[in-house]
Amino acid sequence: MGVVALCLTCRLLAQEPIPSPSPLPSPGEVESEPIVVSANRLEIPLDQSPAAISVIGAPEIEAKQIERVSDALREVPGLAVVQTGAPGQLTSVFTRGLNSNQTQVMLNGIPVNQGLSGAFDFSDLTTDDIERIEVARGPQSTIYGPSAMAGVIQLFTRQGQGQPGATVSAEGGSYGSFRESVSSDGKEGQFDYSLGASRLYTDNARPNNQYRNSAVIGDLGWSPDNQLRLDVLLTYSLSDTGNPGDIRQPRPFDNFLVERWLIGPHLDLKLTDWWQHKFIFSFDHERQLNDPNNDGFTFATRALFERTQIDYQNDLRPTSWLTITSGFFYDKVNAGQERPFVLFGPKFISDHTENEAGFAQATINWENLILIGGGRYDWFNQFGGVWTYRVAGSYKMDCTDTTLHSSVATGFTPPSSQDKIFGNNFGLEPERVFGWDVGIEQRLWEKRITVGVTYFNNDLSNVIGLNGQFETLNLGAAETQGIEAELHATPIRNLVLTATYTYLEAEKTSRAGIAQLDGARLPRRPRNQIYLSASYLWFQKLRTTLSAKWVNAREELNFGAANYDIEDYNFVNFAAEYEVNPHLVIFGRIDNLTNEHYSEVHQLDFIGNRTVDSGFPALGRAAYGGVKLRF
Repeated sequence: MGVVALCLTCRLLAQEPIPSPSPLPSPGEVESEPIVVSANRLEIPLDQSPAAISVIGAPEIEAKQIERVSDALREVPGLAVVQTGAPGQLTSVFTRGLNSNQTQVMLNGIPVNQGLSGAFDFSDLTTDDIERIEVARGPQSTIYGPSAMAGVIQLFTRQGQGQPGATVSAEGGSYGSFRESVSSDGKEGQFDYSLGASRLYTDNARPNNQYRNSAVIGDLGWSPDNQLRLDVLLTYSLSDTGNPGDIRQPRPFDNFLVERWLIGPHLDLKLTDWWQHKFIFSFDHERQLNDPNNDGFTFATRALFERTQIDYQNDLRPTSWLTITSGFFYDKVNAGQERPFVLFGPKFISDHTENEAGFAQATINWENLILIGGGRYDWFNQFGGVWTYRVAGSYKMDCTDTTLHSSVATGFTPPSSQDKIFGNNFGLEPERVFGWDVGIEQRLWEKRITVGVTYFNNDLSNVIGLNGQFETLNLGAAETQGIEAELHATPIRNLVLTATYTYLEAEKTSRAGIAQLDGARLPRRPRNQIYLSASYLWFQKLRTTLSAKWVNAREELNFGAANYDIEDYNFVNFAAEYEVNPHLVIFGRIDNLTNEHYSEVHQLDFIGNRTVDSGFPALGRAAYGGVKLRF
């Protein structure tokens, strides 16, 4: 009765004219609700998503001068970004306290997790040609398969529109850094394209910490009519990184080279208003060279990773309120590593896996109520079949502009090649999770303010760990739970405010496994994270953006003993850009404005009778500036 009375009151008040806010420049546009697809493979307005989902758009990325996707993800609630030192070093993302290889990373619908570990290294992933980033949190294996048990991070490239144009930029700054980039997109007749490319050179702060990265990404599309679209995604990156080691044990001559490329044709066919097909074929390749690899164990190595994927989706709408989504997925991976100088063990190790899957999902969209239910069966050549399911729903109350959402789902992550090879166990079972969440999102002041809060809980089982003989087995269990909150506001014209908060409890709940004691907090998962940013456009010419991140209550792994606490940290970034004219922009930024000294990854060393907390320090204060030309 209370909800009904509130809705009636809202309708009566709505009869009085309320002045509309002045149009706001991007970022922070409020007139139209973003459309997302990562919630359930179908287009759904963000304010009706049944999944806890965050969207980062290109205008926000540009305003904050974010060059790597990992830095954009630092503002997303529920995510912890961990970088092993300076830019170019291993960068992992933990979603809701789960491991980094348990989040599926996708590019235009193509899974791109790579390497022997099955995780995605964000160190080399740039924001070139990225239109938006969608982060769907919670188990998504039913619709996205392996490695989506924590969630999905999906990137979408731009689709060319209008007259072709181009932007060229160059910048330089601290630590001998220089970056140049070019982007272009447009449409001519039935063809459209988008392209982004960049090259970065920096020495960073320590000896043998240089980083060189070149990246190209492009998308070419053909749309002869409204029923058919064919596009091809192409990516290439080459990174060359010096690995300086931790501060107590520097490595002056250690280098890591990674080359990646991907090709992914994508077909969309809309036969009728009620029947649509989507088909993706992709092939990607990764080559690694670690030389001389001063680890005292394997020494120089060469690794190769190849994958072929097929994804087919069929959307059938028998009625206006029901959509049945079904399809199949095929994945074949060949991974190998050559270790010619290994002290003991095989000189060459390899792993070959195949995955076939079928899935089905029903989506009911009845006025403002969305209900989703689906299941999936995956078959692997090494360990057999895995069933997963997902039930989710959302309800939007127009009278108060409030959305309630919830989901219950299972997920899994197959054992990685690294788990199987180095643990000498090809009989490992997948890691599994049962997760649920419930949340509310409230929009106020004619959508000038949006507030969202979500509670989540995950129970993990079959977690892969080490026994006393350093063999990998399905030993562990863990539980993660917490609260995610975010606020987006445009209180006055040209001012955009963002705030996010994450509270996380992440605990090992099994007695098996020797890496950690029973009841220990999972390493590198902070209990509290706060992110704040404010962006303002002055005189329609100068945009300034101030952002800050605070992280506390972290622990680092102390193998076989109690974890040890590691320092809290915070950093402040400032960015500004001035539009001289429509063709020329001058920009600059200062990262780590307060010159905070911190490490996101630590290592415990034993020096004599005492322990020393040595780590991989992040960069201190750094300033950059450059120009951008538009044609």
